[in-house]
Amino acid sequence: MTKRSTLLMAFSLLLSLSLFAQEAEEGGNYGTPKNMLEVGLSGGHVFISGDVSPTLPAGFGGGIHIRKAIDYIFSVRLDGFYSLSEGEEQIGNEFRRYESAFMAGTAFGVISANSLRFNSSVRKANLYGMVGAGASYFAANSLVKNEPIRPSDELNEGEYNVSPHIAAGVGIAFRLSPRVNIGLEHQAFITFGNQADRLDGLDLGTNNFRDVLNYTSLKLNFNIGSKSKLSEPLYWINPLDNIITDLTAMKEDNKLALQDSDGDGVIDAIDQDPNTPPDVPVDTKGRVLDSDRDGVPDYKDREPYFPPRPGERVDEEGVVVNPISPSGDGVSEDRVREIIAEELQNYSLRQGEEGGAIGGGSGGGMAEWFLPMIHFGTDSDRVKYSDYGTLSSIARMMKGNPNLRLVVTGFADSSAPESYNDELSYRRADAVIKHLVDNHGIGRGRLILQWKGETELLVQGGGSYMNRRVEFRVAQGDDVEMDPPAGISKENDGF
Repeated sequence: MTKRSTLLMAFSLLLSLSLFAQEAEEGGNYGTPKNMLEVGLSGGHVFISGDVSPTLPAGFGGGIHIRKAIDYIFSVRLDGFYSLSEGEEQIGNEFRRYESAFMAGTAFGVISANSLRFNSSVRKANLYGMVGAGASYFAANSLVKNEPIRPSDELNEGEYNVSPHIAAGVGIAFRLSPRVNIGLEHQAFITFGNQADRLDGLDLGTNNFRDVLNYTSLKLNFNIGSKSKLSEPLYWINPLDNIITDLTAMKEDNKLALQDSDGDGVIDAIDQDPNTPPDVPVDTKGRVLDSDRDGVPDYKDREPYFPPRPGERVDEEGVVVNPISPSGDGVSEDRVREIIAEELQNYSLRQGEEGGAIGGGSGGGMAEWFLPMIHFGTDSDRVKYSDYGTLSSIARMMKGNPNLRLVVTGFADSSAPESYNDELSYRRADAVIKHLVDNHGIGRGRLILQWKGETELLVQGGGSYMNRRVEFRVAQGDDVEMDPPAGISKENDGF
């Protein structure tokens, strides 16, 4: 063989190994993140431990490699290597000299010794050991004389030999950046076959073991691949880094999910109007309330529960500016029509026809009013003073609509046992009803008590104050009073 054919063989070997590593990156499924490929260059000192002592400097060598991580500990590395070395020695009256050329392709299995340290997200250094096997192509020119060898003496030309070999090495690399690292490494090659002891050109039959080629080098390594799609090679990464990153992201997502940007008591995840003014009443979806649908939101409306009649207009404070009322002592024809329309509406409210508020179907009118809710402290059924104004407005609305009945429903959060939450939701609804009856004279028969415990949480996860509430809605024809939960005896409420 010629040197040209040898170089061609080595290049073909490295190309095929590179394609193998690329397939492992694209198609392999190791349950670990996809990571970059390392490509490295090396150069350093070469000497042969054999029948002739090496001269100083004994020789030089250079190499190229491709390394691919399989997981955080194991990786494969494919090396190409070329070296020139020489040696000269006098033993008694015999003088020996050689010049050797050595080329090799090797596949290594590499173990990272410090990959299971979890003190940082990336390693500053990677300590590793490796073993492998491959093929060598070498020849040595040599000369043995009984007198000193002069520089002009021509060495006997040796033939190139192909031989399998095993190799081992240790090294340490230092990370300079996500793309670059440098290292120091030592490798040893042991060839096999009938020419295995001729790396130095001499086979004297006196050694107990064959020649060993040693290579100590400095390495410059580059990580190749897209940073947006691939991580650094896994031997640089903390195995728990992805888990820590995911947990951090989950915490941030939870913070965003529970965030209430406008402070209206409705988290952003379900808030349909995330920019409401502070301290204004909103519904359960975060929308500013306009209970009487007069175009003036409740927080600006002096009469939030008095819808204007057809033909009436309201000012910027929600107060009717042109109230329709009878004139003189008699009743006008228009007023008669209005009274009839109101009575028909009340009849439909009682009978549950579509468009009513008491029997209500899915139509318009009172049944679609959104009435405010009130909230309670933890483990409390006491009506807060801050909600007295809300209950007063509800009472005024009921007095203005004497045929109207309301369903009053109590709720609880999920921070206590279910049976206790049932009782607590009942007591909250009962406390609101007693307040309306005792303080505002609303007939008890117009208020229908229902309770739902922890079954309809507005905010998942337990103890949000949004869940500790009482809601109101216009009663429909099939709404009935619920019996108290087990453990509470029903009191005589006077109806």
